[in-house]
Amino acid sequence: MLKALRGKRNQLVADMRAIIETAENEDRDLTAAEQEKFDAFEAEKKALDARIDRLAGLEETETALEAVIPAAARGNVVQPPARRPNEAKKEFESFGEFMASVRFNRDDQRLTFVQGVGAEHDDNGMLRAEMRMDNDTQGGFMVPRQFRDQIMRVAPQDALVRPRAQVIPAGSPPDASVTLPALDQSGANPSNMFGGVEVKWIGEGDDKPETDAKLSEITLTPHEVAGFVTVTDKLLRNWQASDTFIRNLLSGAVDAAEDWAFLRGTGVNQPLGAINSGAMKFINRANANTVTYADLLNMVSVLLMRGGTPVWSIPQGALPKLATMTDPEGHYIWKPGAVDGFAGTLLGYPVRWNNRAPLLGIKGDIILVDWTYYLIKDGAGPFVAASEHVKFTSNKTVIKIFWNVDGAPWMKAPIKEENGYEVSPFVGLDIPA
Repeated sequence: MLKALRGKRNQLVADMRAIIETAENEDRDLTAAEQEKFDAFEAEKKALDARIDRLAGLEETETALEAVIPAAARGNVVQPPARRPNEAKKEFESFGEFMASVRFNRDDQRLTFVQGVGAEHDDNGMLRAEMRMDNDTQGGFMVPRQFRDQIMRVAPQDALVRPRAQVIPAGSPPDASVTLPALDQSGANPSNMFGGVEVKWIGEGDDKPETDAKLSEITLTPHEVAGFVTVTDKLLRNWQASDTFIRNLLSGAVDAAEDWAFLRGTGVNQPLGAINSGAMKFINRANANTVTYADLLNMVSVLLMRGGTPVWSIPQGALPKLATMTDPEGHYIWKPGAVDGFAGTLLGYPVRWNNRAPLLGIKGDIILVDWTYYLIKDGAGPFVAASEHVKFTSNKTVIKIFWNVDGAPWMKAPIKEENGYEVSPFVGLDIPA
């Protein structure tokens, strides 16, 4: 059964790849029909992922029930399973086994050994001291590379920003600030569209104009963010059964924390969210606590139209308003079908229901954004640490995951086109004027 489900998922991925490759080979964006088909495949894949994880977890649990779990030694160290003489394990079988070693067996050589020598390792293949993060009481163990994607990976339907933004890798040193130059295209003068360059027609012998390009800078400094979860020691020892549960728990927490900050962060010790940035161009809605057809048209009218992939972010509470919204002639603009539901696009742009957005009627509840204009700078991590001290009397372990990241829009303000018309890739709905 599990093999059949995985085969079906592989076919869906192949179908999604074919849609993208067709568009890329023709050097164009997806058509509305292709986008709708891609979204349908994506939704079906997500459902399959959940079924596969559920079935795989059940099989792991059934296997674990047949296994004999060794008793903990007096030093709270679970004895490792027997293996052939002279055989040294170099990798963990799963994220759950890694967490069990962090908690119960910190002498496990796999916590400090990584095969191969690289920037993070010394000549013996050991993690360098500054990368191990296990040198003091507040440190932790870096998540092995084969499991990092399982924690940091976010599917487009779960996270709005990271899958669509420009992501800058951690680099070396990973938590250093990065400053990116950009044209200063703000201001009322239309020549600012070209960073202040002025072009004039001149007569013979006249002096040529001298202009300096106006540059702006965007600095991103990864900020540390940490999450905590408490699990029972019994669950953690049975790592074969706990792997999927703990991994999905941490992955979901990372997803939500980042997406919230990229949307609504203040920029103080955290990313600058698009809603709070100067790049967001707000449109006053016609009536309080609702959304109208005119509101949506006004938002699209000031969107920076340079191709790209703008998407709507709409709180689910706005669905009844949109489903019953009519144009000036009284026609439904987004009439759902009784079988197929909503088309998935609104005024030509994909819709993402987003319950991390403000509630309907609050500033920034509905936004239309091309997230390719948002920058994310990854830092070190993720790292994990486990402590039995906080919940020692309850036989529970507190797991901490922490990583470093920053983010901000590429622009600091909307720009004026050459005719003076102001547009932005970040458009939001405000309260009435």
